[in-house]
This record gives sequence, C-alpha cells and structure tokens, in this order.
Amino acid sequence: MGVRINMAVTQTHEGSVLAHILEITEELNQLQDIDTILDRILLESRKITNAEAGSIFLKENGVLHFRYVHNDVLYHAHSNNKHIYSNMEVPINKRSIVGYSAITGTTTRIDDVYNLPEGLPYSFNSSFDEKTGYKTRSIMTIPLNSSRGEIVGVIQIINSRDENGMVSPFTENMETFVSFFARHACFAIERGKMTRELILRMMKMAELRDPKETGAHVQRVGAYSAEIYHRWALNKGIDIKEIKRKKDLVRLAAMLHDVGKVGISDAILKKPARLTEDEFTTMKYHTLLGSQLFVNSTSELDSMSRLIALGHHEKWSGGGYPGHVNSPEGETLPELGEGYHGDEVAIEARICALADVFDALGSVRSYKEI
Repeated sequence: MGVRINMAVTQTHEGSVLAHILEITEELNQLQDIDTILDRILLESRKITNAEAGSIFLKENGVLHFRYVHNDVLYHAHSNNKHIYSNMEVPINKRSIVGYSAITGTTTRIDDVYNLPEGLPYSFNSSFDEKTGYKTRSIMTIPLNSSRGEIVGVIQIINSRDENGMVSPFTENMETFVSFFARHACFAIERGKMTRELILRMMKMAELRDPKETGAHVQRVGAYSAEIYHRWALNKGIDIKEIKRKKDLVRLAAMLHDVGKVGISDAILKKPARLTEDEFTTMKYHTLLGSQLFVNSTSELDSMSRLIALGHHEKWSGGGYPGHVNSPEGETLPELGEGYHGDEVAIEARICALADVFDALGSVRSYKEI
C-alpha cells in the first residue's frame, strides 16, 4: 500500500512539473529579445533541478560563446566576478564538458567534477573556481538542438541541492524534464536570435548612412535602457513578471531609436563638424521619419518603437524636439512645434534619451573626442 501511495505521489509531482514546463514554454513564446529569453530558460532549468548556478553557451562562428550566467552563491557576495565569464569561448570538441555535449548531442551528468573516472575524453576546467572561490561539484550539460538537428548551444547547470540544502547529484528524472524543456526552449532561442538579427540589419542600413550609428552603440543603448527601466519599474512596485516582459520590449525598441536617420542626407549625417542651425533643423526630422516606420503598429513592440523613435529627443522642461507637429495641407515636411514636457513624454522615450546621452558622452563623435 505504501509503495502505491509513493508511486501516486511521484506521478502527481511529475505531472505538475510537466504542466509547469508547458506553461513556461507558452510564456517564452511571448518574449522577443534573446537576452530575456536566455535568462528565463536558465532560470527555469535551475528551478526544475534546484540548481544554484548555471550558464548558457550559444554556437557562434563555429565555437561556443558564454552568453548568460547565473550563480546565486557567487554573485550575491561578489557581483563583479560575473565579468570573468563575459568573453569566454569554448571549441566544439570532446575535450571540454560543454564541447562534448555539443558535438555528441547528448546530455552529460557528472556527480563530482573533481573526481572524474579515468578514460573520459573531457576534463573539468577548474580555473574559474580558483578565480572566484566558488566550488563546483555536480554538473548537468544539455545540448540545444534546432528543429533541423543542428546544435544551437548548450545549457550547463551546476550544483543541484537536496531538501536539506546540500549539494547533490542531478537525477535521471531531472535529466528527462530539463531535456524536454530544452527541446521546446530551443525554438524560442532561434526566434529571439532572428529578431535580434533583423533589428541589427535595420541598424546596419542606418550605419551605412551614418558611421556614428554603429551596431555596438545601439546594443549598448538597448541594454542601458532595459536596465534603467528595470530599476524604475522596481521602484514603482510593478510586478516582476510584467517588468521582465516589458524590459524585453524596451531593449529592442530602444535599439531602433535612431532608425529614422536613413532619411537624412549624407551631407548632414557625415559632416565632420558641428551642424549649422538649418542643418540641425533638418536632422531633427529623423525622429518623425523613424516614428513613421511604425505608424501601422501590429504589435506592442511596434507601438513602443514608435514612441521611442518620436520622443527620445524631447526634454522634461519642454525644450526638446520634434514637439507638437503641425502638418499644413500641401507641406512636404510638417512644421516642428513646441516640445512636449514632463509626463507628456512616454517613460520609454525618456529612459532611452538618458541611455543615449550616457553612451554618447563616453563615445567618439565626428565633432568631438571622448
């Protein structure tokens, strides 16, 4: 009788885990930005296995790049240690644990990385433990394969903890659940990468026109905007799920803040000196041109992109542009009016304006050095 009860409890638990995975998979389908998607996938993989740390590698240019990392133990005390991982890349071969999972397409479970059996093709790289003081013990590494069977990346989760909080091995059931989740999560990763690539292609067009508008600049502005929004929203008491959902959109929309510059002439965009008053007036129209790309909004991302493109040069005091636009009949270009001020400017546009200025202050421009 006791065995039957235990089996029933186990089946109930497994059913609830599967239901949770399906629910999270549906939520992943609502996310747009690759960084937000990776963060959520890693978080949920750790929840399923009660793991205290983990990372995601993505395949780029034939190698595995460290793209996202969590560590509840290490970063609470030493948050700056996160940068140790930021530029790491791993060859796709059998000599490393993640490389082995990537090249073989198999999940790898290790109970104690410091006591590996002899004869294995891979070894554990302990250099990061030595640099940070962290102690890795149990590891599970899961390949991320696309619908075409190609390797997209690898999830590595570290140090599962039992009900007493002690580090323990990952179980076969955990492997089953996380592998199931990874198969579904991979679709979200591919979609997120495609969205990011489409936006960067749009920005590449702007970069061809304006050498100052580089991909690195727009990605920094997007990242700064997302983090500023996150802090602002926390201070406003907004629900964390809503924060993460909207942060996802803010990052992408902010990256498109200057896309309207494709409509400004080269003589102005590439002028190696400060603009005249007339030239600057013409430059102001990039806000309107950018917003017009998103007039027929079909999504929340389109709507936010329009708000940011239009309002990222408005000022709280009302001295910004393009302001209240007047479009007399027969005019090719509308007349720019008095700037919006205060809360008339969308919060997303105000945040992007702050991020854009912050990045510009630390960047070279044709008319100034850093």
